[in-house]
Amino acid sequence: MRFLVIPLINLLVLLRVLLGLPFRLLGARSRPAYVRFRLAGDPPYRERPRRARLPLGLGGQGRPEPATVTSLEGFREALELLAKDAKVKGILLVMEDLAVPPAKREVLVKLLEDFRAAGKRVVAWAVMVDSLGYQVMCAADEVLLSPAGRLDLVGFAAEALALGEGLGRLGIKAHFFRRGAYKTAPELYTHAHVSDIQRQTLESFLDERYVDLVDSVARGRRRTPEEVRAWIDGGPYSAKRAAAAGLIDGMCDEADLPARLGGKKEDEDEDDEGLEPMPMYRARLPWPPVRWRPLRPKPRLGVVPVSGMIVSGKGTPGRAAGSDTVVKALRAAGRNRRVKAVVLYVASPGGSAVASEIMLEAVQRVAKKKPVIAFVDQVAASGGYMAALGAREIWATPHAVVGSIGVFVGKFDTSELMEKLGVHRTLVTRGETAGIYSSSRGFTEHERALMELETEETYQAFLEHVAKARGRTKEEIHALGEGRVYSGSRALGVGLVDKLGGFEEACRHAMVLAKVPAERFELQTYGGGERGFSLLKLLLGSARAGVYAFCPTAWSLLGFKGGERFE
Repeated sequence: MRFLVIPLINLLVLLRVLLGLPFRLLGARSRPAYVRFRLAGDPPYRERPRRARLPLGLGGQGRPEPATVTSLEGFREALELLAKDAKVKGILLVMEDLAVPPAKREVLVKLLEDFRAAGKRVVAWAVMVDSLGYQVMCAADEVLLSPAGRLDLVGFAAEALALGEGLGRLGIKAHFFRRGAYKTAPELYTHAHVSDIQRQTLESFLDERYVDLVDSVARGRRRTPEEVRAWIDGGPYSAKRAAAAGLIDGMCDEADLPARLGGKKEDEDEDDEGLEPMPMYRARLPWPPVRWRPLRPKPRLGVVPVSGMIVSGKGTPGRAAGSDTVVKALRAAGRNRRVKAVVLYVASPGGSAVASEIMLEAVQRVAKKKPVIAFVDQVAASGGYMAALGAREIWATPHAVVGSIGVFVGKFDTSELMEKLGVHRTLVTRGETAGIYSSSRGFTEHERALMELETEETYQAFLEHVAKARGRTKEEIHALGEGRVYSGSRALGVGLVDKLGGFEEACRHAMVLAKVPAERFELQTYGGGERGFSLLKLLLGSARAGVYAFCPTAWSLLGFKGGERFE
């Protein structure tokens, strides 16, 4: 049936192209010299197919304006098409509240550098831009700001919270047991002040981000690292100060951009003639690129997200990865014969130990049938890292957060708070440890001994899983564990990940392992969820089982969202 339907569809596509040819020929001569793109928010790696219900990365907020970059893959295809057009001089990149993780920033910079290497020009413009956005702008030939604009080049800061004293004043006592001095997740609730270990960990990530900022700005603006550090220390900047210091190349109102780029004369009307978005440019190509339907279906790459805190049950998309949902998704990807390989997209700080181990076992089962690559561009810590262990290879981006091999268990004692509120509860039990999970009291000495034992057992199980997957001894993993977290680059150095690379590279490598041509393939996403979730809910029930978790709520540096941003 497919061999009958596909030629008919392609014939209809050809007729549509031919019918529009006269109109495109009329507009071909007026193709713009510069094409305008709007780079905002956090565009996904790839577009989700229209038939999908959840437009990941677009948030279901309606159709974006034509100039908006809606995926990194789409942006790459557009730049490659423009690079081949001799009439096109370059692009105008309008920056607006860019909020991508470092991994995607590196992809954007590489795309712009390749476009410039093809002999084209990149002009970047913004009203307000922070350090992240400025790093992208530095990959342009010309950097412009609105005269009323601002450049917040101030480096990076991180704030770590300690709520122990505050909870105590409310009458809430946090009782947690952890294995590993670097397992700082429960410190958010148990400590009155931020520990030296957490401070040192934060500083190590800040150092890496800062060095990367200095290097990228120095390279893009052709300045020495010393000059860039002086720039950072002198920020933030008004547009006027930024121009005077040489951080930008000039100031220009948005309405004057077409004239500045030679698109229209100053006495013409205020429309954006000469700075059209990509859809209008395509409409003026005599022979625009056509996506013909192949007679044989493209091979598929299955993508299974593990995003947000790991919990038992179904979870909820982007906020909590439910073990039931992830396991079903992995089974579906494993059964589908068109799916030649699987990428496990991990963006999780961990969570339930039981749920994490269930996910690990499911990943291992699929990996026996077809190649599975685990990819991390934000965080794969604790239970998130455990889930990744079942893959044939673990890929990470340089600034991803990896590791936190450790465990904690515990509960909150709210008896004093209830007393202050005049709420009286009576705990009646049969059995010495029947009230171990109750929030109406703390742990008895006997219960504390049991919780310490459970914590140690769970930690040893974690070490065994990591040691087996990474081909190391438990002693070697213990030296890397105890809750320590690593950037992707450092994780590669200590052997916790296999390769550094981007999402598209990991996908292509997975297809190569499956012995399938990696030039063109489709992504098919598996997984979802239905119910809500909160971190507090996980912690309130964390005495029932070990918890593999790294706490990003105390780390403003990470900007962890846990949303699926791959497609």
